[in-house]
Amino acid sequence: MLIGIALSGGGIRGIAHAGVLKALEESNIQIDIIGGTSSGSLVSVLYAMGFSPYYIFLLFKRYAKNLVNLDAVPIINTIGNFMVNKKFQICGFNTGEEIGRVYDELAKNRGIKNISDIKMPIVIPAVDINDAKKYIFTNDPLKNTNKIKYISDISVGTAVRASSSFPGIFCPCEYKNHKFLDGGILDNIPVKEVRKQGADKVIAVNFKADIIDENSNFMDISMRTLDIMGNKISEENLADSDFVLTVETDKTGLLDYEKLDNCYKFGYDFCIKNIKKIKSILS
Repeated sequence: MLIGIALSGGGIRGIAHAGVLKALEESNIQIDIIGGTSSGSLVSVLYAMGFSPYYIFLLFKRYAKNLVNLDAVPIINTIGNFMVNKKFQICGFNTGEEIGRVYDELAKNRGIKNISDIKMPIVIPAVDINDAKKYIFTNDPLKNTNKIKYISDISVGTAVRASSSFPGIFCPCEYKNHKFLDGGILDNIPVKEVRKQGADKVIAVNFKADIIDENSNFMDISMRTLDIMGNKISEENLADSDFVLTVETDKTGLLDYEKLDNCYKFGYDFCIKNIKKIKSILS
């Protein structure tokens, strides 16, 4: 029996996925196929390339602050372009180039360049804003359909950068004639794509929407909005999974890298808490 796992987007909270993978590993549950969107793609690619869950956590701690640096494309530049050109530049506060560079370097250290070089079956969604269609970066491309296109001749760095280019925060990732944005726009938890790769059982991992109260700030409200949108988009995918692990991360903001340790622990602890249920479903 082949076991697959689909990891949702969620900003910095995505490191909780590494905690989940660590708990599954310690419980002797082998993952054969993996997929991830946005921050889920950042974790899934590293895991598929052979990095251990704890080492993935250490890599996030090392690079997270630089990767989410919002000073990369100052907002004043966008406003200035609008005043001069009378039109908005399609961009965000961060080019996303550093994400691509770091991941290409990590892949190179493993003797990997393109997604097609990865051995473990992997799927990573992104959305092209030019044709409004979902694209899947994978090392095992299926037959293209009118709705979904599969791409394998793309570098690891470009693939994860494309999938995690959150609108307004990161600039679109340009690849050939495409302009890719965050895969979560159309597929925040790629359960169906993981199953298409041959998984008999699929675990879906997403995040619980935080409760809004009188102490909530703008970022809290924004994160709840994103969670509601992401889970609504993913209803069909979640229904197609065999087990949904919904991790609570205690009001962690989209780019709140100071909470990396907590999020990793949240993912690990919540998976351990549910490990008997997971084993029962998988058996």
